[in-house]
Amino acid sequence: MRQDHRLSRMLHVLIHLDRHRKHATSEEIAEMLRTNPVVVRRTLAGLRKAGLVASEKGHGGGWRLARGLGEITLRDIYTALGEPPLFAIGNAQDNPVCLVEKAVNSAIDHTLEQAQALMMDRFATITLADIAADFDKRLLDYPVEARRFGHVRDHDKTGS
Repeated sequence: MRQDHRLSRMLHVLIHLDRHRKHATSEEIAEMLRTNPVVVRRTLAGLRKAGLVASEKGHGGGWRLARGLGEITLRDIYTALGEPPLFAIGNAQDNPVCLVEKAVNSAIDHTLEQAQALMMDRFATITLADIAADFDKRLLDYPVEARRFGHVRDHDKTGS
């Protein structure tokens, strides 16, 4: 089964919008993600419908955050993406009347439901602000990148 990277990619985009860009066109985001602008527009449309991002057409337009990072959880984004499957494993349907298959499927279903509930509970506690804070902390180890992103200015390194 193919993995769905939309959650990770959208987290990436939203942090960039907050920390570095403030707004970006679908083309700019597509270049960053190495994908097609149509894919970006389609994906961000769900986030716009959920009130997480906004878009403006025309010159100087593009996508921007509609809420602060502390107001957006991973669960919000996951839900806005249509709640894609979390797991690649699932039930076999080779012989639906087989009692062994039914027992196996029941055990798998129950376990996956519990695991998904735990993940959703955890996703609800993690905000984009938490991820951005982790990014900021990691950036301290990369002064060239920090300067490139405007986190460290030339006068900061000299103390003046």
